[in-house]
Amino acid sequence: MPKSRQSPVPVPSPLPPPTLPTELQGKLSGAGWMPHGHSLAAHSHTTGQLVYAAAGTLATTTERGTWVAPANRVTWTPPGFVHSHRFYDRTHVRLLTVPVELCGELLPYPSVFAVSPLLREAVLVLTEDRPENRPGARGRLLAVVIDELTDTPELSLHLPEPADDRLRAVTDLLHADPARPATLAELGRAAGAGERTLSRLFRTQLGMSFHRWRTILRIHHALAHLTDGMSVTDTAMACGWSNPSSFIDAFNDVVGQTPGSYRADLRDSLTSP
Repeated sequence: MPKSRQSPVPVPSPLPPPTLPTELQGKLSGAGWMPHGHSLAAHSHTTGQLVYAAAGTLATTTERGTWVAPANRVTWTPPGFVHSHRFYDRTHVRLLTVPVELCGELLPYPSVFAVSPLLREAVLVLTEDRPENRPGARGRLLAVVIDELTDTPELSLHLPEPADDRLRAVTDLLHADPARPATLAELGRAAGAGERTLSRLFRTQLGMSFHRWRTILRIHHALAHLTDGMSVTDTAMACGWSNPSSFIDAFNDVVGQTPGSYRADLRDSLTSP
């Protein structure tokens, strides 16, 4: 993951509002269902925002790359970051606004976190349309959310994108065909760049090796396939792994659980969002 803690990118001009379901329009926090393949156009917030996929999967994209949040993960977007969302499968989304004065407690760049049982329940309560029976109750509950996220390790689900044209030519080839088995040298010849130069650029610009970047790209696609109901074996083949075992190992390393466990969580989340 990038280690830079630079200030958020300022928004140069107002952007069109995202397309939200009726129950979320005009609200800073709330819950609603998004259809498969639905996208929210690029936009930004003056406050921080947590987006929780209680069911389904969502991807958040900024100029720094793409973060994918499978079911029961939460994405964090600080104030000022222009970002867009895309939803895979029917997604039960929970939006939670974080006031500017609390944003400094969290990471200064978009991130994905696992959702603990306590964090899940707090987010569900805060995103439901219910009156505040005790003064200050929501603020105290939001403090619990901040504490939980502060103590939760960031997940390795960020796919950074390069600025260098030579490196971008290579990553574009892989985006077009994540299962492509080509080596970095072969991709370099297709893009007109040397293997050693590209290897150096992967580490200096993206903070990871070519192998790691391609693995995370494939995991992003694997998450979408599994969310769509594809089997573990078929997903492994579709995303470029030579056998299910190597796919399971890679998936567990990046996501923190096996593909089978992830599919079970998907089924559970659909019955109890």
